[in-house]
Amino acid sequence: MIGLGTIVNVSAIVVGGGIGLLVRGGLGERRQQAVIQALGLCTLFIGLSGALPGLLVVEGSALAGVSMRETLGMILALALGTLIGEWLDLEGWLERLGVWLKARADRGGGDSRFVQGFVTASLTVCIGAMAIVGSIQDGLSGDPTTLFTKSILDCLIVMIFASTYGKGAIFSALPVGVLQGTVTLCAGLLAPVFSQPVVENLSALGSILIFCVGVNLAFGPKFRVANMLPALVLGAVYTAIFL
Repeated sequence: MIGLGTIVNVSAIVVGGGIGLLVRGGLGERRQQAVIQALGLCTLFIGLSGALPGLLVVEGSALAGVSMRETLGMILALALGTLIGEWLDLEGWLERLGVWLKARADRGGGDSRFVQGFVTASLTVCIGAMAIVGSIQDGLSGDPTTLFTKSILDCLIVMIFASTYGKGAIFSALPVGVLQGTVTLCAGLLAPVFSQPVVENLSALGSILIFCVGVNLAFGPKFRVANMLPALVLGAVYTAIFL
């Protein structure tokens, strides 16, 4: 069944978030902050593990940097993508969506971290090559294996986010469903564009953005990660044309 991977992924986020809400009441403010910092540390290492293969290559028995052309592409994608994102104010749009959802899902107003939980969880589970590659595999061949694996990871991630930020984290299922569902439906058109070099570039850039999410969690807001998202598009275009 085409689209099954996204359905399972969305369901896993909701289930993980529900479990996180059950244990949220047992965490005091100090423990919640400690868990957030620990989660930030984990997110930093997840981002690093995905970014380093795109920045370093093995030459014999030593590590070397990627070519100047690839490095230039990454720099241009991040710099120009961030400028475009700042101009469009994508972070503001995402936060306003969170406020809109909060007005409908938290009418009592007791969840002060709703928007923060929605934005942070959405950026964490939506960015990355697994979402794109898995959705294309699901759409082209009906193989949801990659998205099933992503579902397990997202379930655990959102469970922890929900235990600290509250129900806002659960609503990250919405952008995941829209993004992956769209890519799955358009897989036939997108597949020729996503060559192996493009996928590797997306993975590296996506992991850098995940690293930025980890920095925000561990050390407080430093990056407006949503405003950096256009870098993924520019990086894919650059790789498709020049590499």
